[in-house]
Amino acid sequence: MEIKAVKFRKNGFYSQPFAFGGEEGTDKFDINVRYRGSLQNYLIDTGKEVILVDTGLPADTPEEVVDETSLAFTGENIKGYMDALADLGYKPEQVTKILLTHRHSDHSGELRSFPNAKVYVNAEELGAAELQGLDNLVPVTFTDGAYYNFPECQRIADGIYFIKAKGHTVGNSIIVVEMDGLFYLIHGDITYVDEALYENKLSVVYDDRPAARETLDRVREFVRNHPTVYLSTHSPQGYENLEAKRVMDLDNPVPTMLAEVDFGKQEATGKYVCSICGYVYDPAEHDGVPFEDLPDDWKCPRCKQGKDKFNKA
Repeated sequence: MEIKAVKFRKNGFYSQPFAFGGEEGTDKFDINVRYRGSLQNYLIDTGKEVILVDTGLPADTPEEVVDETSLAFTGENIKGYMDALADLGYKPEQVTKILLTHRHSDHSGELRSFPNAKVYVNAEELGAAELQGLDNLVPVTFTDGAYYNFPECQRIADGIYFIKAKGHTVGNSIIVVEMDGLFYLIHGDITYVDEALYENKLSVVYDDRPAARETLDRVREFVRNHPTVYLSTHSPQGYENLEAKRVMDLDNPVPTMLAEVDFGKQEATGKYVCSICGYVYDPAEHDGVPFEDLPDDWKCPRCKQGKDKFNKA
């Protein structure tokens, strides 16, 4: 069995208020501290089948234009998700299963490119707008009992477990792959950066804060008690951990490398993109109303995050 990273964005960042401020508030942290960001999902090749964990951003998602006030930046395009998958040597028809950590479009964006794969998703996510119109969904109801300190799981294949981990979204899940004596924990967005795991901080993005706290506590307990390789979606630490087979030691953090940011490289289009779920606000589709003129309490229609989570496109 082999796990590979499908890399499609680089050179992003997540500010400390964004990555750490979910419980104490963003004002307690320094917006000038920006942790490295990227976007990648993961592929599990068992030798018998090809299983994807999440499927990238939709192909037409624009890059963001950021400045010193931006809380988060998903990064610059390396290539589209489907091209990144092809560069690893895989075709869509080879994929038999897709394990969806949660509904946000940086995880579900290309599901429609795999009509022959079974898409496993927490049954509580089935109503999400991102999943409508798909007829290959397999609702997961977690019938296989506990997985160590996680109360509910579903065994997907030998050594591959789909685990309920709600909080970030109401149907958030994590994937654990047992291989060569290690536990590879593919977690979607339990944290955005590894520093938050070490520091025991919630990000500002969650549907259910108490559940998100409980999940992070369970993840940290699991990491303390099992040799765990922590595979993030939004940080290059994810694929760095994978390549090094790095076991997380919560008492001895990997030294932080902060993001190097070049502001003002691109011109804005008038559109805005949500840095959480990828929703694009186009004034042309909203009676010409500029994003800046939307009320302060306006929310993303997809993930319900505030205007401060949007960047210029």
